[in-house]
Formats: sequence, C-alpha cells, structure tokens
Amino acid sequence: MSSEPAPDRSAADGYLDRAQLLAELGRHDEAVTELAYGLALKPADPEALTMLARVHLAAGRPADALTAADAAVAAAPEALPPLVVRAMALADLERYAESAATADRLLALGPADAYAQRSAAAILADSRNGQPALNAAWRGVELAPQEPQAHLVLSLVAARLELFDLAERAYAEALRLDPRLADVGQDVGVIRLEQRRWSQALEHVAEAVTISPKRMDSGRTIAYGLHRLVLYGAGWSLVAAVVVAFAAAANDGFSRILAVLAALTGGIVVWQLAARLPGLTRTILPRLLHSDRGLALAIYAVAAAPVLLLAYAVVGSPWPLVLAIAATAVAEFAIFTRTAARS
Repeated sequence: MSSEPAPDRSAADGYLDRAQLLAELGRHDEAVTELAYGLALKPADPEALTMLARVHLAAGRPADALTAADAAVAAAPEALPPLVVRAMALADLERYAESAATADRLLALGPADAYAQRSAAAILADSRNGQPALNAAWRGVELAPQEPQAHLVLSLVAARLELFDLAERAYAEALRLDPRLADVGQDVGVIRLEQRRWSQALEHVAEAVTISPKRMDSGRTIAYGLHRLVLYGAGWSLVAAVVVAFAAAANDGFSRILAVLAALTGGIVVWQLAARLPGLTRTILPRLLHSDRGLALAIYAVAAAPVLLLAYAVVGSPWPLVLAIAATAVAEFAIFTRTAARS
C-alpha cells in the first residue's frame, strides 16, 4: 500500500523565514514568492497565510491581504493574529462595519489577552471609535503595562476621542518604554507592522488637530473638560440652591417646586458636560481617586447637587439644601484654587 510523502516541514519553515527577511528589506514581491513556495508544501498553514496577508498590507494591497487573512482565519478560527490582519485589511478597504465586527470578535476571544485587547482597540479607533475602544485600550495597558504598543494604542484612541492630555501622557510612556517608536514610520517590513500603522494614524490625528484651529480651541483636554464640568456644574447648582433657600423663607411649597425644576435643569447641565468626557465614570474617575482625590470628590459633589435639590423637594427638610450649597461651594473652591496655583 502506497501513501503520499509527508510535506517537508523544514523546507516550508525555511521559505517562511526567508520571506520575513525579504519583507523587512521592503522586497515584498520576493517575499510573496517565497511564501507561495512554502504554502505549496503546507497549503493551510495559518502562520504562512498570516505572514502573506501582512506582506500584502505592507505593500499596500489590502484586497490581496484580505484573501490571505480569510484563508488564515479559516485554517485557525480562534487564532488572534489572523483576525488582527483581517480587520486591518478590511479597514484599509473602508469596510469599517466588518472591521469593527472582527475587532469585537477579538475582544470576545481574548478578554485577558493584552494583544487582543490593544489590537481591537486600535482597530475600533479606525472603524467605530468610542467607549468600547477606550475600555479595550485601558484593558490592554492594565494587562501589559510594560508593552509600549499598549500605551501607543491608548494614545491613539484617546487622541481620536479628543482626550489629548491622556493621549500625550500615553505616548510619552510608549516612547519611554521604546524610544525607537519615534522612527517606526520609516520601517517597511512586517515585524513592526502594527506599531507603524498605529503611529502613522496618531500622526494623522495630530496633523488634523494642528490644521484645525477650531479643534485647538474647543476645550479638548481631559483637564479642561473636568474643570469645565466642575466650574459650570457646581456653579449652576450653587446658584440654584441659594435661590431655592431664599424662596423657602417666603413660600415652602413654591420653593419645593422650584427645587424640582432646578434639579432637572442641573441634571441636564451636568449630563451634557459629562458626555463630552468619554470614559468619565469607568476610567477617568477611578484613576483620579488615586492621583487627584480632591478633583475626584469635586466631581462627585457636582453629580450629587441635583440629587440633593430633588431630595429637598421630596422631604422638605433644609438639610439637603445646606449640603448642596456646601458641596458645590467646596467644589468651586477646589477649581479656583487649582486655577490660581497655575497662574
């Protein structure tokens, strides 16, 4: 009984190694040829197919990259690298919904995998940025705090969300961990393909901000947004609480109706200001409790003031009004103190 000879695995691996060396030299077509030889020996090798997709991406051929990536995913459905390169190819083809769906799959497959989390975050930054991207970027940093790519991706996601203070700090940390990131845009290979893509995307965001004066003047930093939240949110509630207190001296029933209106209006004001700070409750506030507890407590006071006004309207006791006035006054003082210290 005869059988077919087994594929020469060492030869196939040799083709893969040579392809990577050629790709790093920017000789993409030759790398594709080497990979074709290797795939002739191992047609369903997910590593070779993923490498082929990455080479096509580096050469600016996203359609060919997607074909190879789809084959790699079919060969290894739960492997992370094929999904990452597939999502990047879809993004380059401007098929953003499919790219985002692939990123969601990465998040589901690797909830505790730093590579999956940061890759999905960066992909979502291109295709469907928002809270999920920011959460994944933070998760990537938490899982691998010494990985420069994790901080690079956090910087990219934050920049696209116009959280520029966070973006600058994250990028500085990425550079501290790997100073070569500053020159990664000059690479032509595939080993640092993701780093190059994320760095170039971050550069494009930075250029757009520099070109657009309106975005430069729009209150785009986390610090500015937080100060604005406390200044206006606490200011409104403080004035409203004082007005309600004066009204209570003349007519208790009218003051309680006024307190309801003030609470509803104040709640809307605070909600609108907070909505301009993505990740406020889930990421920013928990970190402020460790790094700047005074500012964190001021923000909590701003959120509590409309609730205290509503509590006064319900129970009629003056103590919720007293607490609302005290809390918002302390919050305003905290902001004015910081402003004076900086000037």
